[in-house]
Amino acid sequence: MKTGTLQLQLQLHLSIATLAMFLLKTWRQTAFGVYGYLNFTKPGFLEHSKKFKPEEMETQIPGRNCIVTGANSGIGYATAEGLAQRGATVYLVCRNKERGEAALSEIQTKTGNRNVHLEICDLSSVTEIKSFASRFSEKNLPLHVLVNNAGLIEQNRVTTTEGFELNFAVNVLGTYTMTELMVPLLEKASPDARVITVSSGGMYTSPLTKDLQYSESNYNGVEQYARNKRVQVALTEKWAETYENKGVGFYSMHPGWVETPGVAKSLPSFSKSLSGKLRTSEEGADTVIWLALQPKEKLVSGAFYFDRAEAPKHLAFAATSGSHALINSVVDSLHSMVSRFV
Repeated sequence: MKTGTLQLQLQLHLSIATLAMFLLKTWRQTAFGVYGYLNFTKPGFLEHSKKFKPEEMETQIPGRNCIVTGANSGIGYATAEGLAQRGATVYLVCRNKERGEAALSEIQTKTGNRNVHLEICDLSSVTEIKSFASRFSEKNLPLHVLVNNAGLIEQNRVTTTEGFELNFAVNVLGTYTMTELMVPLLEKASPDARVITVSSGGMYTSPLTKDLQYSESNYNGVEQYARNKRVQVALTEKWAETYENKGVGFYSMHPGWVETPGVAKSLPSFSKSLSGKLRTSEEGADTVIWLALQPKEKLVSGAFYFDRAEAPKHLAFAATSGSHALINSVVDSLHSMVSRFV
């Protein structure tokens, strides 16, 4: 009798816990949807832009070396073009040589800046990132701006040749590896060096988790993407703390809901339902460029930015804020993964 009662109580507790988690996830999704529709769309950008100061984007930055990953299209392309327009030396890091060369040619032609260069690297591969970092380090240049823009949403579980879940490999492990390997060059540009990581408002729907590669059998690519983007925000906080005295600023940002080739391919129904309301790539890149241009004393290292202003990292009652306490464990896992590759 006692055993039966205990089993019944256990089942009840499990049922309550499952219901609570369902309700919490539903609240996160609902709050994100409403908040996003009001703020992340093109009308949101146009409203927020009324407070923008045009002079903050007029700074010229000749002599500054900038790396932009995923620069052949979308937000990455618009960011690279914007930095090139302002006189920077820009390195486009792209996976596809043909598309990269096309972007390089277009940006050079549009801006008249010949100091735009192409580097080929697959950001899903730790080996390739290490190879790129080694090649680039040989230039012995100070790196003033690193823009971690490369990212993707793969709806199905795909494993890379190095054995990692693909979304995680690009969005998290690639971002972590690139940033850590560029720190010595960033230090050369101190005190003006900065790392800008393009995250996503999707992270509002997810707490930080140690399950980095989505071990659950029922794989959900969109949820994994949200988890990845949460890791990026927490990593940015950790980097700001770790390298506080190195003269390098670390910032994450949300570009809003942007009409890019990646979004059209990965989220066709989302793209179609918000047709006409999505931001342009240039609008998505606006805050990235703004972060690259501002005097660092105006910015908060470790902060999350949206539409040229510091933004909250958590939505009300979403129960995600306490999860950032896991970041040390996450960093340990990432470091262990990267160290396996020569």
